[in-house]
Amino acid sequence: MNSLHTIIVVVQVVSALTIVGLVLLQHGKGADMGASFGSGASGSLFGATGSSNFLSKFTGIAAAIFFAATLGLAFISNKPAEVSGGVMENLPVSAVPGAEPTVPAASTAAPTAAPAAPAPATGTGQSNQIPK
Repeated sequence: MNSLHTIIVVVQVVSALTIVGLVLLQHGKGADMGASFGSGASGSLFGATGSSNFLSKFTGIAAAIFFAATLGLAFISNKPAEVSGGVMENLPVSAVPGAEPTVPAASTAAPTAAPAAPAPATGTGQSNQIPK
């Protein structure tokens, strides 16, 4: 699904750049307006321009491709993403340091104090994580 999204984005960007280039290459209608007031005779000042040329037809095709790619991106992006637990879920579960009771070395003298209690274990077993 990710590769389809990438392909549609590439098609959309290429068609957008094509539209910009073709519009900049075309001869505007305002350029003929000066000829009507001067020595030239332009019959297309506010009337029909006749048949369209290659650049205007190709601009229309590029615009249709751009709109189709936009609709495709909207359709693909509308689907909900899969919910995952995040990167913390993939960590291996390790023992909590200090949770294991240590066995004191055997000595000949009588113990004067009780051995230290082990550290309380958390429910997840990962004490080095940031709490939520």
